Amino acid sequence: SVEKRDNPDLRDKPVIVGGAHRGVVSTCCYLARIRGVRSAMPMFQALRLCPEAVVIKPRGWHYAAVSKQIRALMDDLTPVIEPLSLDEAFLDLTGTERLHHAPPAVMLARLLKRMEDELGLTGSVGLSHNKFLAKVASDLDKPRGFSVIGKGDTATFLKGKPVRMIWGVGLATQTTLESAGIRTFDDLERWDRKDLTARFGAIGDRLWHLARGVDHRRVNPNEPMRSISAETTFDEDTSDRDLLDGHVWRLAERVADRAKAKDLAGRTVTLKLKRADFTAITRR
Repeated sequence: SVEKRDNPDLRDKPVIVGGAHRGVVSTCCYLARIRGVRSAMPMFQALRLCPEAVVIKPRGWHYAAVSKQIRALMDDLTPVIEPLSLDEAFLDLTGTERLHHAPPAVMLARLLKRMEDELGLTGSVGLSHNKFLAKVASDLDKPRGFSVIGKGDTATFLKGKPVRMIWGVGLATQTTLESAGIRTFDDLERWDRKDLTARFGAIGDRLWHLARGVDHRRVNPNEPMRSISAETTFDEDTSDRDLLDGHVWRLAERVADRAKAKDLAGRTVTLKLKRADFTAITRR
């Protein structure tokens, strides 16, 4: 949205934000997503799917500045905001109706209008009675929509839906669930809570609740940073150990500097090496 706002000539073109041909996709517009392009996809694969795409180098500093502008608009609605990323956040609007003299749906519609009028940006909103369903609702009508899942409509809405729509259920978890015959929320609901927990551990108990539309997590404006990372992509493949060692030290120092600046200490160090065929080796 930011790149298309800043350059109207891109409005009707598929746009990919990411590195060079050997890099990966940071994000992309919905015209590119229709062609199958996804975040974190190797750039060569993305351009194979959408060869006419316009590739733009990420401007992280600029996106962060725009994110602060959007956050300021959100702050006018509620102080209880939990950021998920530069362009996504949970807002708890409980108890704000008297202050704004309007229900949450009206407040959020006004927020979208202010984003468009003041910043020239569009957005999508999901409104529901918990974080899980609000996130699901926000993904229903992108890139410019407003979806509501009411408490009384939850069971009907979830019926028959695939479990992969749960935020955090990636390919690995989806494969594990499918091996147990769980593909939809209906499948999940048929499982006993104890059996799910015994089979899948803590995630099993969480899935049991989500299958019933229950999510007790609060919107946490003070959610701590869980990880700090740094990575680089070489212009050409290399097996030069001295070169690799130098880059590892440089990346480690970058992570350490960021941790020190935030007065944080880590418990686990992870090293990831990606081969020429884009398979990855991870060590902790």
